[in-house]
Amino acid sequence: MKTQIKSLQTTAKIIIMGFIILFTAGVVSAGQSEITKAEVLKAQKSWGDALVNLGKTYTEGQDYKKAAETLVDNLYAYQTGQVLFKPTKASDIKFRTTKEGAVSYFIGHHKDFPEDKGFALEPWTKVRFKNAATYINGNVAMAMGKYFFTPQKGDEVKVEYTFGYVKNEDGRVKIVLHHSSLPYSKK
Repeated sequence: MKTQIKSLQTTAKIIIMGFIILFTAGVVSAGQSEITKAEVLKAQKSWGDALVNLGKTYTEGQDYKKAAETLVDNLYAYQTGQVLFKPTKASDIKFRTTKEGAVSYFIGHHKDFPEDKGFALEPWTKVRFKNAATYINGNVAMAMGKYFFTPQKGDEVKVEYTFGYVKNEDGRVKIVLHHSSLPYSKK
């Protein structure tokens, strides 16, 4: 019994230390300002607008590959560190920890990610975010909720998300965590 209690205490200490590391990672460092809720909303709108524009670029026969690379470069923090990206429609390679994996998810046609058909190439005409909650700690923010994708034809598609953002030294808010999933159905 004492061994079980000691094991539980050790496990609890590890979990607590993990949370301390996670939350102190968000503490503002010298020269960086805090993320505001308005900046989170702006980052979400920028993401939705960029996704819609990427689909439009594709349907107009323009350079959609360059547009996808620009989307990922401008909105995600792959250039400065690790990004945790779990796309909605990925089953073979579920996690996209590289820029190439993220770009492939949005536009497809990459030999290392053969399942990708190009999520952004639907194309979508509108993306709307509805946050359930937002957490801000210094230069780190997290938001979760539902976003709604409007296709050219058919019904709006509801997807659930968690995004993590970091405000870097130049004051830009970038995505460091992006997890999307279709809502659970009891059917």
